[in-house]
Amino acid sequence: MTTLIFGGQVVSPQGAAPADVLIDGEIVTAVLAPGAADALDVQADRRIDATGKYVLPGGIDVHTHMDMPFGGTFSVDDFETGTRAAAWGGTTTIVDFAVQKKGGSLQEAVDTWHAKAEGRASIDYGFHAILADVNETSLKEMDVLVDQGVSSFKLFMAYPGVFLSTDDQIIQAMFRAADNGATIMMHAENGAAIDQIVSRAVADGHTEPKYHGLTRPIALEAEAVNRATQMADVTGAPLYFVHLSSGDAVDVVAKARDEGRNVFGETCPQYLFLDESDLARPDFEGAKYVCTPALRPVEEQAKLWRGIRTNDLSVVATDHCPFCFTPDKQLGRDDFRAIPNGLPGVEHRMDLLHMGVTKGEISLARWVEIAAATPARMFGMYPKKGVIAPGSDADIVIYDPAATQIVSAQTHHMNVDYSVYEGWEFTGKVETVLSRGEVILENEHFSGALGRGKFIKRDLSQYLV
Repeated sequence: MTTLIFGGQVVSPQGAAPADVLIDGEIVTAVLAPGAADALDVQADRRIDATGKYVLPGGIDVHTHMDMPFGGTFSVDDFETGTRAAAWGGTTTIVDFAVQKKGGSLQEAVDTWHAKAEGRASIDYGFHAILADVNETSLKEMDVLVDQGVSSFKLFMAYPGVFLSTDDQIIQAMFRAADNGATIMMHAENGAAIDQIVSRAVADGHTEPKYHGLTRPIALEAEAVNRATQMADVTGAPLYFVHLSSGDAVDVVAKARDEGRNVFGETCPQYLFLDESDLARPDFEGAKYVCTPALRPVEEQAKLWRGIRTNDLSVVATDHCPFCFTPDKQLGRDDFRAIPNGLPGVEHRMDLLHMGVTKGEISLARWVEIAAATPARMFGMYPKKGVIAPGSDADIVIYDPAATQIVSAQTHHMNVDYSVYEGWEFTGKVETVLSRGEVILENEHFSGALGRGKFIKRDLSQYLV
């Protein structure tokens, strides 16, 4: 089947220009000057009018947690509900995290996540692997998984007794990544120090949600980012920091990048639009905003936007890890330590970043770069993903920049009972979504079949020097 998208502004990291897009089956075959298809008498089975709209490469969210065990419960979006919600928001590819158990096999973790996704995802997906138990066996498994297209491995400097890796374990994993070309992803907070601060707060009777933030200071994020950066420098491993939340942390990344190192930073919409005052909302409402790292003072937002503009922050992903307010978040009503950490967001990333465009924080080109093109390059999917060009997968979003929408838990498509953006008015809205050439969302109707999403066998990062 051939499809012609005509009349729109095709947006790329190079800018926006009027162009028509011709698709044959799952693949883009041509990007043409406006009207060229008609002049050449191109016959298309389907014509989609994008007049007045942006034509974007499908969004790529490289940080999601579907059906993830945490704190005695599970994130409430699985690969069925989570990928459907992603598509409603203009995301056509996710990369989720397969979680190794302590004492378990890294390969078994990836196999488990294949089973979770198989037959359920409606958009394409890949996996990172969480390396929770660094030992000789799991280090060898890293090499095997790279060959299977799982080419990035996440370690934690937080969560002692659950995920935390010691410095000597981190060094071992980094040396292995330096050898096999994989990217090390790092949750950078000084977890051991934070635990001591948390214990003191609870001993003093401070158990409300706001203390989740007050006990996780910016300084201990920046310290961990610096420590990990130095270890990466010693080992030569590529290093990608997930969910950076503060200007101090970005400054460390910027210094490393200025020195020519393979160090990269990611932030998330919650750190660009929410702040620590949300954690202090009354009647336990602050629990809805508990995530890690914690939300920061509002003045950190400008520093993060600046980092995005300077490319010291290369990617914006969601860290989508939703838990319902009732019953999940209620687990910590008497002790913030028991509140499951995570926010819903996979459906709203593209819209929130478009708000950054309308507010003058970023350009249209940068929007597409941080949301699609750079994630594809960073994690070995480009040029099949992240670009509208001949030979690429026809993952395409038609976006109406003039439409408005009101965000609400009553109307969103994530499987969670609240929204951290409840009542916000967004300017801009996804109108049509194609995944590998198939229209899966159009005119407020979702038609993506259960299980149509394919596993992406990813290559190594294309940014390594």
